Order: sequence, then C-alpha cells, then structure tokens
Amino acid sequence: MLFNQTLGIMERSLDASSLRLRTIQNNIANVDTPQYKSKQVNFESMLQAELNGDSENLQAYRTDARHIPFSDTGSIPLPTITSNSGLIMQNNGNNVDIEYEEAQLAKTQLYYRGLADMTNSYFVKMKSVIDGGR
Repeated sequence: MLFNQTLGIMERSLDASSLRLRTIQNNIANVDTPQYKSKQVNFESMLQAELNGDSENLQAYRTDARHIPFSDTGSIPLPTITSNSGLIMQNNGNNVDIEYEEAQLAKTQLYYRGLADMTNSYFVKMKSVIDGGR
C-alpha cells in the first residue's frame, strides 16, 4: 500500500530522465565526432501505451477463472535508446543539432526536477501519515 503504482511510475520516470540527461550530454560531447549519430531516449510514449492498455505486451491465457490475471501486474516499461539516423547530416556524417540538444537538455532538467519534487512530496506526505500529523 505504501509503494503503489504511482511511486513505481515516478521512479521509472526519474530513471528515464536520468538516462535522457546522460544521452543528451553524450550527444553534445560528440557534436564534432565524424560519423556520430545522435541518440534519443524513448519512454513516455511506451508508458502512455501501457497505462492505456494499448501496449503490445504478451497477454496471458488463463485456463481457469481462479488464476491470477497477468494484466493486473501493472508493468512499467523500461526506457530505450534509439539512434536518430534519418536526420540531416553535417559534412562529416555527424547529425547532432547543438541547439536542439541544448533545448532538450534544459527541458529534461526541468522535468527531472519536477519529478524529484513530486517524489519528495509523496514521501513527506507518507511520513506525515506515519507520524500521525505530529
């Protein structure tokens, strides 16, 4: 009860944001590396699909109504890294757009901070409940 699906989603979202920050920083560090292809982290669309029940996860077949349904496990997807190979390239084969990466870095830092604040607020509320409002 203390650690519900919301906390799991916040935790996985923090992990995805941290991975996205490292990926963006890696893209920026390789802005002049010949043949380097920028990378991106995919997570939010997979999470939304899972929450909507639109995910392509394998559905379990129950042979008896008394079996525990697998769809109730509330699986939270893992973030994935993909390469942006279709973007316009520089003369050296590199496709990092520094302005885009810096904008994404700022956006991701704000998103991460918001998630961290929400997670902290969750634990402050839980501590208040446990302490009985003291």
